[in-house]
Order: sequence, then C-alpha cells, then structure tokens
Amino acid sequence: MKNNPVPLPDMVDNFEHICLLLRNSSIGKLLPDSLYIHVCCLQFLDSLLQQYELKARKILDKPLDFNIIKFSLEEPKISYLFYPDFWENPHPILARSIVVDIQTQSCNVIDYTPSENPPILHRKETFLPPQHSLYEKFAYLTQMEEKLGLLDNPRHIGHLRQWQKLLLDNSLCFIDHYLACNLDNNPQQFLQIERHRAAIHRNTLSRPVRLVLEAGLIQPGMTFFDYGCGHGVDVKIMAEKGYESAGWDPYYFPDNPLKEADIVNLGYVINVIENVTERREALLKAWSLTKQILIVSAQVLVYNRQGEFAYGDGIVTEKNTFQKYYEQEELKCYIEQVLKQEALPIDLGIFLVFRNPQKAEEFRASRFHSRIKSPRVLYPPKKFADYEELLKPLMAFYSERGRLPEKGELPQEGEIKKEFGSYKRAFKVILQATDEQEWEQIVIRRRQDILVYLALSNFRQRPTFRKLPPPLKADIKALFGSYQAACLIADELLLKVGNLELIKQVCQQTSFGKLSHNSLLVHINSLDSLPTLLRLYEGCASMTVGRMEGANLVRLYFHLPRISYLFVPNFDTEQMPPVAAKMSIDLKKLTVKYRDYTQEENPPIITDKEMLIAPLK
Repeated sequence: MKNNPVPLPDMVDNFEHICLLLRNSSIGKLLPDSLYIHVCCLQFLDSLLQQYELKARKILDKPLDFNIIKFSLEEPKISYLFYPDFWENPHPILARSIVVDIQTQSCNVIDYTPSENPPILHRKETFLPPQHSLYEKFAYLTQMEEKLGLLDNPRHIGHLRQWQKLLLDNSLCFIDHYLACNLDNNPQQFLQIERHRAAIHRNTLSRPVRLVLEAGLIQPGMTFFDYGCGHGVDVKIMAEKGYESAGWDPYYFPDNPLKEADIVNLGYVINVIENVTERREALLKAWSLTKQILIVSAQVLVYNRQGEFAYGDGIVTEKNTFQKYYEQEELKCYIEQVLKQEALPIDLGIFLVFRNPQKAEEFRASRFHSRIKSPRVLYPPKKFADYEELLKPLMAFYSERGRLPEKGELPQEGEIKKEFGSYKRAFKVILQATDEQEWEQIVIRRRQDILVYLALSNFRQRPTFRKLPPPLKADIKALFGSYQAACLIADELLLKVGNLELIKQVCQQTSFGKLSHNSLLVHINSLDSLPTLLRLYEGCASMTVGRMEGANLVRLYFHLPRISYLFVPNFDTEQMPPVAAKMSIDLKKLTVKYRDYTQEENPPIITDKEMLIAPLK
C-alpha cells in the first residue's frame, strides 16, 4: 500500500504554496493563468495537490462526468471539464464546465452543448503523462499541425467554427489522428457505406463468444443476446447449446425485439460504424441491455489493406464497408470513456465489461490462478481408504484454494464433520496418505497467484477488501493474515518488475526454458511454474492486451520491456516445428506488433523443445 504523508490542513489552504507546486508540476499543460491535466494524471501530482483537488471535488453537489481538470493560478478555483470524445476526436469539443470556488464553497455549471461554436482542445498530449500509450500518437499530430502553421494564431484554434474554417481554407481533414488532403471538402456526401456486407458467413461460434464460453463465464441458465448479430450464427449455436438465445441486427433481423440478457455480445460492430455518434450509441445501447457481462470486440490487427481508402476516422474496404482499426489501448480507453466502466481484455481486440464489481475481480484473479492437481495418494492408511470418496472433495478444494474451506463452502461439510469432527482432523488423515511437502507447494503457489493479481491491480485503482469476492477474501485471510499485509508484499514485488537487470538475473536462474542472450523462451503451460517476478512480468502483458489466441510459447525479454507470444501449431507433433505467428507487446508504449510467418519461406524454427517445459514435481 502507498504511504504518502497526509498534508497539514494549513498547507492545503495556503494558495501561494499551491500555486508554486502547480507551476513546478512536471505533468500537465501549464499556461500563465492555469494548469490543465487529464484526470488519469491525478495520481502523479504532488500529494498536497491531490488533497487540494479532493477538497474542491467535495464541494460538488453531485458526481458529474469530467476528464480534464483546470487548476487556476490566479484564485483558489478548480474547473472540471468534460470532453465526451477526448480519446477518439483529434480536437475534442467541450460539453460542460464545472467551476468550483474553494473559497466561497460554491460551484457553477456551464453547458456548452447548445452552443454552435463551442471551445475545442489542441495539443492533447500535453494533458497526459509522457509514458501514456497514446502520448506519441497525439504528439505526432501536434508536430504536423505546427509544421503547417495551423497553430500559429491562437484566435483560429480555440473554437470549433474558426478551426473548421482554417481546415477548409487549407483543404485539410482528419483520418483518425492524422492530417490528410480534403480536395472535395466533403468526400463523404456521395459515399454510401454498406455496413451489412461486413457480416461474415461462418458455421462456428465467433471468437469472442467462444472465449467467454471457454472461460466458464456463461453458466447454465444464463441468457444470451447478440446485438448486431449479422447472419445470427452465434444466436443459433448458443441456442443449440441450451441457452436462451436471441439477437438483433439492423439489416438482417431488424424486426427482432431488443432483449435484456445476462450476456450481451457486441461483436465486431463498433468498428464497422462510420458515424462516430452512432458508434457510441450502439455501445451504450448494448450496455443498457446487459445484466451481467458485455462482450465488446473490434478489429485491431490489419493484415491487408489493398483496395482500401481513407474515410472519416477509418477506411473503406473493397467491399464498400467501413472499418475503424483500433490499437488495443485505444479500444480499451474508448469503451471505458463511453461506459464509465473498466474494460478487461480477454484477447486482442476483445474486452469484457462486468456489471458486478465482485464478479470482475473474480475474473481478474482467475486469470492468474495456477492449475494444480491434488497430490498423489501414496500409502493410504485404513482410515483414509475407508473414507477416500468423502475426502476427495476436501482434497480438491485445498488444491484449488490453498486452504481449508470456511463454513458453507463445501457441499460435503456436514458428512465430513460428522465423521471427523472438523476439517482439520479430516485433513490430517489426508496428510498421512500423501506427501505433505506437495501440499506446502500448493500453498506457496496459491500465495504467488494472489500476489501477482494484487500487484497488477495496482495499475488501476485497487479494490477495497470489501469489494472482493468472498472466496478470495477467505484466501487472503488464510494465506497472508490480512489484506494490508498481502498488498504490501505485492507492492514490493511490483517495484521490482521494472528492473530489467533483476528480470535478467531471475531468467538466468530459472531451471527450465531456453535462455538466449536477451530473452527466456518457455511453454505457455509452464508459466505457472515460473518465479513470481516473471509471472508478474508476463502478467503486465496479458492483463493489458491478453494472450494471442493459440499461443503456446512465451518469450520474456530482459534487454527491453517486451513480451512475445508465439503460435507454433505443430509443437506437439514435430521435432523442430516452425513458428506460424508472433505477437509482441511493448510494455512501455503498450503497442502491439503482429507477424504472420505462414507465407514466409524460412520461418523461425523451435528447437530443444524439452527445455521449454517445466519438469514435473
């Protein structure tokens, strides 16, 4: 846990000192009379400034949306600004401003939505920390605009009308965050996008729905709805599997009713909608129908763009369909900005949004939960042999959680306690029939699982203990004593993961895997057996992007912060199998690069396969 010293009240009220801290801030856009930051930068400000901002926020009558914070340097006032399309619009439009006067304890709300000439933003990167994944993208746009002289006159860039006129005069438009020539001034007026042609004919489940099904997130009795279902294949297959299933599509099934469901799929829909407003409305509508989990997927990787040309913030394909190709972090930011909920990646371009925060935490923790079998029965005493069937559920539970069950957690509780008096006595009988050290290793592995989960949760706002699912609460209490103790250990571990020299040392000391001069290659099934620090290192990639589907090898680099996932389809059947595809994740920039080797004459070959797998214990 972070132990920032609590600022004294008189220092928070010392506006002269506050101004000094604001002017010296390394984060944000500093102007003569104010400092602007994106809300994601609050955590990087001086702790005194954080307390100062919190004091202003408490004055607000009710929580309102905002994403830019303006600190006045002339008087004790803070403005909370809301730009709904901050991430996707290169020059987002101001929708609302809330000015909080700390001295008078009052606030004033200004609504800009009726305005025909609202304020707009430029130089978006200046509101973000330099390490943000979109910083360089935004900065590149600013550099281009500066070179063209578009930002020379402040009177031409502060409001929408003047900015649009400047672009029109220079025959310019935007493709995503890149400038392009717009010789027609309005090239979109004659082009009719045929969205329905983007629907793919297939006879199997779509990848997003299949992954969620395989993850065990769709339980028997749950309902399923496919928003923008295309030809309706997912709806049909889910119904065949026994789920109450329905779908709607504006072209193929326009008369079907929209239904609420436990699981709602918005599968590759937002990336084929060329209208930014409609795209947003589709996401919001799908979320409004969601009872438990919304699956959102969109195109991220592009293999071939021949026959395509720029249109809006995407491209038009040779089929006359629209495609908006997202970067992984960009898609995550977009979903979270629209829905005001965290989006959890399950694979590249596929995110889950949970209604229940506890269910979300349960899913996060499950992603780093090791797969461990119960220890083998060696020489069972008679008492164990007599009650083996009754004791098996207790063995399975301990292997799953690394602890004994609490009251009500095991269906066989009554029978076990009737025969043995308590779980502890029953487990003593199990220890007599198995290797006690194997059970100790299970406890160690379960502690590692939780530490990796807690360390990675610090990249966002770590949940309070109250918000954790009950089984995880019990795990932490049994294995660490307290939530605070577990978080302290996890944070110490997290501080080490950025030390590449230490990562290198741990890689070199790992007893399995193929070590090269700059990386360690291991089989994906052996990730759970890696040292905790390396599990956390890989988790930084899988938590942000997700593992590439089909990947069976993982390369951990230690000369730069990068993780690569390799797909080797014939790993189990060939002695020296070729690599079919590779996905590399830059952990500093959070960018993804993909390479397809299937068409190459000399793809990489995997040798010494036996070294990549952790030895059985």
